[in-house]
Amino acid sequence: MNCAVSDAPEPPPPGYIPYVPEPAVELGPPLQRLPLSAPLHWLQLGWADLRRAPAIGGFFGACFALMGLAVLMVFRHAPIYTLALCAGFLLLGPLLCLGLYQVSRCLERGEAPRIEDALGAWLPNVRQIAIFGFVLLILEMLWGRAALVVFAVSFNGMPDFAGSVSRLLSADHLGFIVAYLAVGAVFAGMIFAVSVVAMPLLLDRDTDAVTAGLASLKLCLTQPAVMLFWGLVVTTLAVLAMLPYFAGLLVVGPWLGHASWHAYRAALGPPSTV
Repeated sequence: MNCAVSDAPEPPPPGYIPYVPEPAVELGPPLQRLPLSAPLHWLQLGWADLRRAPAIGGFFGACFALMGLAVLMVFRHAPIYTLALCAGFLLLGPLLCLGLYQVSRCLERGEAPRIEDALGAWLPNVRQIAIFGFVLLILEMLWGRAALVVFAVSFNGMPDFAGSVSRLLSADHLGFIVAYLAVGAVFAGMIFAVSVVAMPLLLDRDTDAVTAGLASLKLCLTQPAVMLFWGLVVTTLAVLAMLPYFAGLLVVGPWLGHASWHAYRAALGPPSTV
């Protein structure tokens, strides 16, 4: 006699608890999907903010211009430290931009921005902002050390450029230029990736430095095309603003600061959506 074979599964043993997969955990605040053209819209919004608060923007623009002149003076007298100083200003720049973020936030809320509020924007979350600033400082120190190594392996002793850009950019120094710019690009990219929306996030929400940095890095990793475009826009405008004698930073500096606030707002949305 042939027995019929049943396809029914065997019943579970007594006390068996079925496995239920854990829901995915969202690391940091949720991110919005951004179109490739988003950086152009951020520039439009940033320009509108600058026009609505030109006096405060002019103050911060003057700070950026003075920073640029300081770089020029260092290049003329001690060119070996130029990249290190630029790295230092990449630390100071986001801290200054906190004031511009505060202005944009006030305008967004329909409030009148004040210079004292802009200068004290870092106070409500000073501990986490200081921690994040320390992280940027470590990256800046590594960048400066890497720049010194490039000089050490490229020249026999300290090169004498006598403050001349044309002599520095001569064909004889092509290998040095490539290595110098490559090192700068790597560290600038790292700083950009971890800070592109981190500072406005620390200003706008009660969050910690690690979460802010990871949210910024996640944005760059998940939407690289948009963020590369934004980085290219920022770099291009910053370079053009250096002519003549960094005077363009009087306008471009605060313009990009306000635009960066709108980049953060577009990427993460208002705090109430978290």
